[in-house]
Amino acid sequence: MTTDRLSDDERRILAEMERALRRDRRLDRRLRTLRWHPSLSGVASWAPRPWTVALLLAVSVGLTVAGIITSAPVVIWAFAAVWPPTLYAAFRLLCRWTEP
Repeated sequence: MTTDRLSDDERRILAEMERALRRDRRLDRRLRTLRWHPSLSGVASWAPRPWTVALLLAVSVGLTVAGIITSAPVVIWAFAAVWPPTLYAAFRLLCRWTEP
């Protein structure tokens, strides 16, 4: 395998790009803290509110009790649909509370 060297023109372009990146203070701050930020990734982040998690937990518990008592497939499927978003919301809330 051969390693090709960069041409002078490519080195000049690379040096200009590095200078431009060093001047970007927001990028420098993000790289130093190594935190994910939705505006840099292009993906919106969902941060649940505590009342949302409490409501989802209450609905999940209610569906669990109703599913145990009635054994109705509709109630069990409703619980199966509500439980994953509940866990995700609780996890995101805990992550938000514990980040520095």
